[in-house]
Amino acid sequence: VQLVESGGGLVQAGASLRLSCAVFGSTISINAMNWYRQAPGKQRELFATITNTGGYINYADSVKGRFTISRDNAKDTLYLQMNNLIPEDTAVYYCNAQDLRVGNVWGQGTQVTVSS
Repeated sequence: VQLVESGGGLVQAGASLRLSCAVFGSTISINAMNWYRQAPGKQRELFATITNTGGYINYADSVKGRFTISRDNAKDTLYLQMNNLIPEDTAVYYCNAQDLRVGNVWGQGTQVTVSS
């Protein structure tokens, strides 16, 4: 399984961005997918989770109400819609798959920079 993120960039505070994470390979054993982010000098932070059916979704308080995680299983793609971005959202964003056969799988990351 390989994950490839896209959609990052430089935006002003208050703007929106949509990140995508394309999944290549067998997805049959993926039971959940996540978005993490890592700001400079900080630990990688889990902030959004969605199960394979979309039946369970969870957000960290820091993004709740502003970010939306979704997945299109027909396209093997995970999405993150980010609205009302703030400078504190600046980080490298990673998608992650919890694969029951191979464990955690990570994408390469995409930079999101929010200017004030």
